[in-house]
Amino acid sequence: MIAELRQKSQVTIPKEIVAKLGLSEGDKLDIFEQDGSICIMPVAVYPKKYLEELKEEISDVKAKIASGEQPVFDSVDALFDKLEAD
Repeated sequence: MIAELRQKSQVTIPKEIVAKLGLSEGDKLDIFEQDGSICIMPVAVYPKKYLEELKEEISDVKAKIASGEQPVFDSVDALFDKLEAD
């Protein structure tokens, strides 16, 4: 698809692409150059505090797994079997 560069360096993304990717007004897009091409990639932006809390929670779970406190399952079915047994 051909798009035209407009005043203030604006480009309209064709509606077929917007619909296919499920984009909507307010979504964040990362725009970068790679090997002479302009790339536009949808991104999710999370508050820094949320990411820090998530990293802490992951560290806690890893520590529990290492100590044997957190059970590890070979499959989702094994997890559900354990949950149903309890």
